[in-house]
Amino acid sequence: MEALDKTGIDISAVRKQFPILSQSVNGRTLIYFDNGATTQKPQRVINAIVEYYSSYNSNIHRGVHTLSQVATRKYDAARATVSSFINAVDPSWVIFTKGTTDSINLIATCYGNKFVNEGDEILITSMEHHSNILPWQELCHRKKAVLKVLPVDDNGVLKYEELDALLTSRTKLFACAHVSNTLGTVNDVKRLVDAAHTKNIPVLIDGAQAVPHLKVDMMELNADFYCFSGHKMYGPTGIGVLYANEKWLDVFDVYQSGGGTIRLVTFDKTEYAEGPHKFEAGTPNIEGAIALAEAVNFMQETGIPNLSRYEHELLEHATARLNEIAEVKIIGTAPCKAGVISFNVGNIHPFDIGTLLDKQGIAVRTGHHCTQPLMQCYGIQGTVRMSFAVYNTKEEIDVFIDALKKAIKILS
Repeated sequence: MEALDKTGIDISAVRKQFPILSQSVNGRTLIYFDNGATTQKPQRVINAIVEYYSSYNSNIHRGVHTLSQVATRKYDAARATVSSFINAVDPSWVIFTKGTTDSINLIATCYGNKFVNEGDEILITSMEHHSNILPWQELCHRKKAVLKVLPVDDNGVLKYEELDALLTSRTKLFACAHVSNTLGTVNDVKRLVDAAHTKNIPVLIDGAQAVPHLKVDMMELNADFYCFSGHKMYGPTGIGVLYANEKWLDVFDVYQSGGGTIRLVTFDKTEYAEGPHKFEAGTPNIEGAIALAEAVNFMQETGIPNLSRYEHELLEHATARLNEIAEVKIIGTAPCKAGVISFNVGNIHPFDIGTLLDKQGIAVRTGHHCTQPLMQCYGIQGTVRMSFAVYNTKEEIDVFIDALKKAIKILS
């Protein structure tokens, strides 16, 4: 596979960093197009995890011995690395969580318990992942509040013209995706944040599908809360990030109490720590945070602008090739998309397509992609979804198209 000079990325060199890509599946070289679910890991991320357990495995922020000091320095450095990566106001605004779902639940609990009351409203959009629906739905049930929804049009673009009417004096929070995991739509989140802030409404952005593909800048965006997961950006599972404005962290009660969250404990009362430590109870995913920082280093060395341009080339190539097949209907045709394509093939069930592609060594996602309400908007049960990462190639897309044609022929 040749280097693609115009993007500044040597794709062959990139692919060699991912050991899993060299394996065969069902007798074929693996083609992995399920990156929206989770990305593969470069060897440097895997090495970071192994090194932690082999060289300095120890708990953090508690020990004076050497191993603990090494682990603490690397964990704290990981927070600084992530903070710089997203241009956070301060590293203390970065909380390590289990992932995007955990981050959203933290805010739904801490913010919801304190600021949402009966008759209040939470606004989301119809393209949200279940993880950005269920916590708000549960909050509304618990507090007798109202969940409202900003719809999308037939192309998968938010109906921005309806936003002003939906943001009312009763709206306590607006939660929306930066990028749709199903449609690939890149939302104008700066516009959404500014519209909400004009009415003094805080905003939570689900950035799980954005951070792997786009440069995100917290100072520019000015969202109150921004969430993302390590495993979707070449890092390990079980680690994620919640970026939160300190004005909220200062007034929130603890999400979970326990070791690591405290300043002083007596039997009469407890004084809690400030900043992120207040929300990181217990022994954290130390190796996960350190490996996430290594994933960030991989992305920065590759170059986020280069990565974005290359993935856009893959998106355009795959879209053009899919449009050559008469039976294929792409779901989500917004003018601004990340590297995600969802589609259906006539009346063929997506599971059947996915199964036959797997037989040819190609991994795609099939089903509702944790966006059942969005599927209901389009009147469908699910789709086939292919999603790209920097290690994918146009050559792989062409192999995929041939395999898809074979599957259609078998199932028709």
